[in-house]
Order: sequence, then C-alpha cells, then structure tokens
Amino acid sequence: MADIKIFDPAGNDVETVAVNDTVFGIEPNVYVMHEVVKSQMAALRQGTANTKTRGMVSGGGRKPFRQKGTGNARQGTIRAPHYAGGGVVFGPHTRSYAYRVNNKVVKLAMRSALSAKLADGELTVVNEFGFEKPSTKAAKAALEALKIKGRTTIVVDDDDFESFLSFRNLENVLIIGATESNCYDLLDNANLVLTKAALNYLEEVLA
Repeated sequence: MADIKIFDPAGNDVETVAVNDTVFGIEPNVYVMHEVVKSQMAALRQGTANTKTRGMVSGGGRKPFRQKGTGNARQGTIRAPHYAGGGVVFGPHTRSYAYRVNNKVVKLAMRSALSAKLADGELTVVNEFGFEKPSTKAAKAALEALKIKGRTTIVVDDDDFESFLSFRNLENVLIIGATESNCYDLLDNANLVLTKAALNYLEEVLA
C-alpha cells in the first residue's frame, strides 16, 4: 500500500493515507493509455465534412454530345469527376469517428494514469476546499498555497458546487466531478489535484 499525503487548502500537511496499489501503484501501460485517449479524441470529432458524388451534383442530366462522330472521348454527363464542377471521388462524407473501447481497458488506462501521476510527483490530494461561498480569489489563493502552477485538472465530489464555481474561471484550470473522470483529463495537465472524496471514489470504482 502506497502512502499519500493529504493537504488542506492552506498547504499544510494534515494526514497521510494508504492507497490501493492496484490503482496508484501499477506499472503504467502506455499503449493502453494511448488507445483510450485516441478513442476519446475520435469521439470528439464532429465528422461533418461532406462532399457530393456525381449522383448528388445538380445538372448534367443530358448527354453533352453524341456518342460517335465528334472525335472526342464518349461522355455521358458533364458532372463526371474529371469535369470542373463534377462530383468528388472518394471524398469524405458525414459520419461518426467514435469507436468503442472495452470497459476493462478504460479502467486499466485510468489506473495507469493515476499511477503515473503519483510516480511523477504530479498528484496532490486535498482534504476539502471547504468554500462557504464561490470565490475565485480564494480558489487562486488555494492553488498558490499548494504551490501548483501550470495546467491543472481538479477532481472534486459531484456535489461540491462551491468549488466548481470558484475554480471554473481560472486560466489553465479544468475542474470536473469525480464521476466525470476520464483518462484524457487525468493526463492532459501538469498537475492533478484530487479532493479526498474524489480519491475515495476513484479508488472504489477502479480497484
């Protein structure tokens, strides 16, 4: 069992807890993390690019000239792909780029991400932020007290609305609920901050 220090919003070390090695102490599987992040990025693609084939382009219903006797190659329509204004061959069409990854693979990727963050010293756990009311100033002060700089992902309990409202306007800070946690958001940062409630949730779900 690995030990993780838990801090308060003032940056003080308040306790140390043991965490499950199957979640925070495994050898990170880089291939699996890459596959899961790639699937997430693919699902975010709009897939709205579209081109018209020769059957979709307007006009060209009449044969441009007679079949024989002109000396030209025979043509059936001026909307064939080799004509200007004609259809597009093998062009993109509206579609979904999303593809499914097994749940076991997704969980392994998240365990790998958490283990990598802990091993690299980029994981910080806070007991709770405890904002009585939303305050961006207090949120910024908490990050400064915890000595957290750069791109940061903060994972809090889903019901911690004060923290959501406090951190959401800070530059380079992403705040999500524990149930929204995913491999991409856990990795796409220089610092990962978990509240104790979020830590317990992730440990329970991924163990």
